[in-house]
Amino acid sequence: MGAAVIVATATPASARPHHGSGHHAHRSHGGHHTARVHHHRRSVARLSRWERGVARMRVEGVADAQASLMMPGTVSDGMVSSGGFGGSSVVATARSYVGGGNPTGRRSLWCARFMNMVLERTGHRGTGSDMARSFASYGQRVSGPQVGAIAVMSRRGGGHVGVVSGVDAQGNPIVISGNYGHRVREAAVSRGRVYAYVMPN
Repeated sequence: MGAAVIVATATPASARPHHGSGHHAHRSHGGHHTARVHHHRRSVARLSRWERGVARMRVEGVADAQASLMMPGTVSDGMVSSGGFGGSSVVATARSYVGGGNPTGRRSLWCARFMNMVLERTGHRGTGSDMARSFASYGQRVSGPQVGAIAVMSRRGGGHVGVVSGVDAQGNPIVISGNYGHRVREAAVSRGRVYAYVMPN
């Protein structure tokens, strides 16, 4: 019975008129509560899974930690992490641009410029080149995807580069990169496309 009462007060039915003036204060309170519930539900619905995850991690104080927060539709729910927290500052800085446009000022082929910008802002030395393949001979080569490692990928038009933020259940690296559909995005990429992983200097 208690549960039925709670459900009733959380539905629009609670805002309907009742006979008798003694229920006026209850109706007013119930209507206000219903409006707040619906506003909250609409607000939550507007947030993507990724945004809710980021908000939750910020509240928990681990927004810059290695995370399994991916843009919707890009990553398997079975995502697993690899590596550790050593690259978390590079990942966190790169992730702060996810969803946005080009922050580099370079009009085209700006993935390497974005990677260099992120490295410099986290106290690392970049390659100084706007070519993605310049990262293949940068830093310390590692054998596989690690959080914070730079993934150098093959792609028409000169290749692609980004920072590894995790590994999905199929073993594909999850990469944050610039100039992915003309935006900064975080998505799983086929591991067969990656020909070098390097840790920043």
